[in-house]
Amino acid sequence: MTGVGIATAAAGIIVGTVALTGVGLVMTEIVELVSGGNFVAMLALTALICLILGMGMPTTASYVVVATLMAPVLVELAQQNDLAVPLIAVHMFVFYFGLMADVTPPVGLAAYAAAAMSGADPVKTGIQGFRHEIRTGLLPFIFIFNSELLLIDIGGVWNFSMIVGCAIVAIGCFVAATQGWLLTRNRWYESVLLLLICFTLFRPGYWLDRLQAPFDELPPAQLFQVAEALARGETLRFRLSGQSRAGEDADKLVRLTMRSGETGAERLDAAGLTLTTAGARPIVQTVRFGSEAAKYGIAPGDELTAVLVPSDRPNRYWFAAPALLLLALIIVLQRRRMTPRLDTPSARRIGEASPESGLPQSSHPPA
Repeated sequence: MTGVGIATAAAGIIVGTVALTGVGLVMTEIVELVSGGNFVAMLALTALICLILGMGMPTTASYVVVATLMAPVLVELAQQNDLAVPLIAVHMFVFYFGLMADVTPPVGLAAYAAAAMSGADPVKTGIQGFRHEIRTGLLPFIFIFNSELLLIDIGGVWNFSMIVGCAIVAIGCFVAATQGWLLTRNRWYESVLLLLICFTLFRPGYWLDRLQAPFDELPPAQLFQVAEALARGETLRFRLSGQSRAGEDADKLVRLTMRSGETGAERLDAAGLTLTTAGARPIVQTVRFGSEAAKYGIAPGDELTAVLVPSDRPNRYWFAAPALLLLALIIVLQRRRMTPRLDTPSARRIGEASPESGLPQSSHPPA
């Protein structure tokens, strides 16, 4: 435990510096400014910062630093982009890219350790390891947009089977597209289609969201009724109007897990949130320190503007059917390219030189 304790203590110095100097607010502003308001660009920039922060640090210290600096930034940016992301998904995102720094040149500790054992160049080892590892860098982004991969709100057994099956096929398509090879070498359009199939299987709700909104908005006064009607362990989503950490007016989309309690007020209190209903809209009165509500950045004085409930629409995994059919078509096309045609000159030369023909066989393979 000595090494872990020293690493955690050193990381604690960084955590204390961030808390005292307000670097976290600056990080949020930098990410928003550079990304130009595009949420995917924000995620990519956050991943790059986590790679830099994790360089040269052991696992424990790396997680403490990236979780302190970047996790709150990602939560706030997601809320402002009308996306309620589970906290575990945010921490998995920053932790994943913090660990990827172990093989990222020029300060990849794992690359230097592997190079010392193999006798290879450490920088070249790090570059090669990063090339192999970056293909799995898609998963943290999927955690943000499709938290069902983390077994959150998965529903029944059938939905769980669809999630796991589509995820396995999707990551296979992604690898096949990035390496340019499925059953044989890909044509350029096949690689593009494989990426499209991967995106559809990983996030099938994207196409359905273009046709119908995933949630219906209810008046804020129905918050307690909706919270009471949810089964234990289900998620309550609602929208708040308040201020960001920088003190600017902002709308937040928040999700809380209803774990215990009988009435809606008791369940919200168990999540660390107490509301007052003096006016037309409920207002946050207190937020318990260290609770789930506090981790989402909810502050006293935030005003509830809407309650979100899932809309009545078809299962989003229906969009996996055309994606799987398209994958089957690509497999058929590639199998045809693998099978030699009998009327080609090469095939005729092979047949003429076969033992059944009685002709002498050539010692050289056909061109």
